[in-house]
Amino acid sequence: MTVLIRNARVVDETGERGGLHDVLLAGGRIARIAPASAGRAGAQRRLGTTDAAWAGGLDPRPPSPGSPRPTKSIDAGGRLLMPGFVDAHSHADGAVFDPDVQLALLRQGVTTVIGGQDGVGFAPGDGAYGTEYFAAINGRHPRYAGGGVADLLATYEGTTPLNVATLVPAGTVRSAVMGRSTAAPSSSELAEMRALVASGLADGAVGLSTGLDYVPGLFADAAELAELCRPVADAGGVYVSHMRGGYEANSAAGIDEIAAIAAASGVRVHVSHFHAEPAIVRHELSRLASAGDRASFDAYPYTRGCSILAMPILPAELTVRSADEVLQVLADPVERERLRLDWFPTIAGYASLGPDWPGMLTLAHIAAPEFDWAHGLTLAEGAARTERDPIDFALDVLVAARLEVNVVMAVQHERSDAELAEILSLPGAIGGSDGIFLGRHPHPRARGSFARYLALLVREQGALGWADASALVSTRAVRRFGLGDRGVVREGAIADLALVDPDRVGAGASYAAPLEFADGIDDVFVAGVPVLADGVLTGATPGTGLRADRGRGPDARPPSSGAARPTEPLEA
Repeated sequence: MTVLIRNARVVDETGERGGLHDVLLAGGRIARIAPASAGRAGAQRRLGTTDAAWAGGLDPRPPSPGSPRPTKSIDAGGRLLMPGFVDAHSHADGAVFDPDVQLALLRQGVTTVIGGQDGVGFAPGDGAYGTEYFAAINGRHPRYAGGGVADLLATYEGTTPLNVATLVPAGTVRSAVMGRSTAAPSSSELAEMRALVASGLADGAVGLSTGLDYVPGLFADAAELAELCRPVADAGGVYVSHMRGGYEANSAAGIDEIAAIAAASGVRVHVSHFHAEPAIVRHELSRLASAGDRASFDAYPYTRGCSILAMPILPAELTVRSADEVLQVLADPVERERLRLDWFPTIAGYASLGPDWPGMLTLAHIAAPEFDWAHGLTLAEGAARTERDPIDFALDVLVAARLEVNVVMAVQHERSDAELAEILSLPGAIGGSDGIFLGRHPHPRARGSFARYLALLVREQGALGWADASALVSTRAVRRFGLGDRGVVREGAIADLALVDPDRVGAGASYAAPLEFADGIDDVFVAGVPVLADGVLTGATPGTGLRADRGRGPDARPPSSGAARPTEPLEA
């Protein structure tokens, strides 16, 4: 398909080209960019297009066998033509085949997601552990039947409108080799785990992820993780860590461990969903930089978190066991009383929840029809409606849903928009939603993060210009994770693109109405093919499983598109 985009303001990380431009997409790439011409003949001469290309419009008749696909012409009307956005922290690994999820991502301008996050994913192996433990986060994968990273990436070939890259999840690797053991690995087990990581990287994974507040990652020490990071460093990949300890005021300990892993292995690091006071984020990134690592990080533009309910309210020594075993314990009155007396008094400090933790956990997804009424209520509200104790109510919900429950987690002190803007305008920031699409009352970050980045940082707070915003939501992730020749608007680049209305773009989703779609991005292209047109899915599926482009080198800077200024390098 050949596509002609007329009258666009062309913007990428290098700046905005002056005036309006016409852009021709062909063969999956940006073929020509030329100043817009009021006259048809002038524009055709500049772009080398034909009368048919200029006429545009999709022929409603199906093409005859062997005939070329029709050409489409789109008038941007002065909208911004930006590189397609990259969600560097996504839980859409299995959900990306769902049209509702596709629409939610594309309406934000997202054309690529990076999965395999938080140390738990589908590959390598049969996907059973990740599907059970992270059922309320990643859901189930409808196409992956087991194998390795190559098999997982193959499921995205021509089956979805978006591109999907993946990390090797360290917890999944540990589970594949050690089962549910909480012990340190033997030398042979560590060698087997390291080989699985190396194989995943050879298959095209962009790095290794850990989730050190989840199991089994919680039981892996820094020495074990450094060993797993050695093949990552050798391959030029990135170590992506949900660090240990709950973030916020506890961030220093997590950063210390990341620094030790980087020093021992030589790996580059990226901190997942780094949420804390701006001064803490800046200071901890500076410490990593002074130790020799130019760390990057992602942070969604909201304060509240979201995770599986079992993680903050049950001991890790219990949740590492199979779901059947956990449910047996929770159904036992004696075991419940033991948890009430010995465990529950300790959880108030997790992630700064505080003693009113039942009032700070809102039920977002419950895989139990009898509790449908509880979606959007806090545990305290649900308990009050059923005249039950909050602990018993929470455990009853977990049992009914076979642990498949996720919650939105409030914090004692909400971050202001100005503070969020201060964090997200740091030069190491990369856009990542941590989006979880399961649930009737999910966290709004899944459907709103990328549109909110633009509305908040550029239009409302004035913290970034459009060029720097493009770096945040696209180019830095492309460079950091080796996602190929995309992330820029220049001739020859892969045509993953979004048309953005700068005055209208914004998140429709909120904590009160989390299922609303974003506004202001109605036309999106993947590999030069329209996948969103006038805000509606076209049905085209040009997406692919992205393999890390090792040839570009770490943090390779794309050639200039001829516009104003480059963004700052990744550093604190």
